[in-house]
Amino acid sequence: MTRSQRFIFRNMQGRTRHNINWDAITQESSVDMTAAMWQFSGGIFGTDGRPVLGEPGREPNVYITNIGPHGKPGREAGGVEFLAHTETDHPVDVMVTVTVSDPVEATTVLG
Repeated sequence: MTRSQRFIFRNMQGRTRHNINWDAITQESSVDMTAAMWQFSGGIFGTDGRPVLGEPGREPNVYITNIGPHGKPGREAGGVEFLAHTETDHPVDVMVTVTVSDPVEATTVLG
């Protein structure tokens, strides 16, 4: 079964390291993540808003790398570590969506 959660990170700029704990994730989980610049609407409280591209010609590159699910049931908290990249000359808000699927079927070491 696939499950998703969305997180809004305020004032992001550059490369930053993050960890989100979520008991739906184990180190065997398949985790996909997306990111986009976020713009709030309706004030500073709540989560109303939407993803935006930014001003024409000044659109920031916003993306996620190094996605590392972690957690062993009964031994370690589940979650995911990742690097967020926000390539802009000023801090922006960023929306990150974490989607976890069923555990991977196999892990193969190559090389």
